[in-house]
Amino acid sequence: MHILLIEDDAVMAAHMADLLAGRGYQTTVVADGAQGLARAAAEEWDLIVGDRLLPGLEGLDVIERLRALEVATPILVVSALGLAGDRVHGLERGADDYLAKPFADDEFLARVHALLRRARPGPHPEVLLVGDIEIRVKARTVHRGGRHVSLSPKEFELLRCLAEHAGRFVPRALLLERVWKLRFDPQTNVVDVHVSRLRGKIDEGFARSAIRSARGEGYMLATEET
Repeated sequence: MHILLIEDDAVMAAHMADLLAGRGYQTTVVADGAQGLARAAAEEWDLIVGDRLLPGLEGLDVIERLRALEVATPILVVSALGLAGDRVHGLERGADDYLAKPFADDEFLARVHALLRRARPGPHPEVLLVGDIEIRVKARTVHRGGRHVSLSPKEFELLRCLAEHAGRFVPRALLLERVWKLRFDPQTNVVDVHVSRLRGKIDEGFARSAIRSARGEGYMLATEET
């Protein structure tokens, strides 16, 4: 497997590359954001690992541009900016996971393995159909009633998670863990904010709301039976 490593700290880049090589992964290291964006967009990678504070182009800008180009490669952010707000912001911009520096080597490798395992083809269907909503997982496109619905990466993952549990309420804690890879925090409203945005997009032009909520139970993508 080939991993793109975008890191301007030569010592840190060498350390991560050594860790990955020890597990049999091939790595390519680039030291600035603009070059990282170009390489990530032009070539096939199994995983991208990137810092936030990069010369040339900030790391989250790199991620956002890649997602706008519909590059779906898993991305792990490794950054000294490790507060809860920093992690949430990184995940909202399109990262799949976020690890604060300094980190334990075993945790870094575990995060890498988890993202690579999640990205492997599995038995999940490529198309999810719930009522008049069609979700094409590989293409990352959504249509309702034949109309294209443009979603952000996190909105897409949120809708996908709800669709995989269609007709059942999904607890906020599960959505937070599945979509943002965060443990439940009763003080955060990130799930509710994103559901509100998703509703605004998915329900536009339709009389029937696709997403229902219940206090203490979470959110549900309604089926024709529910």
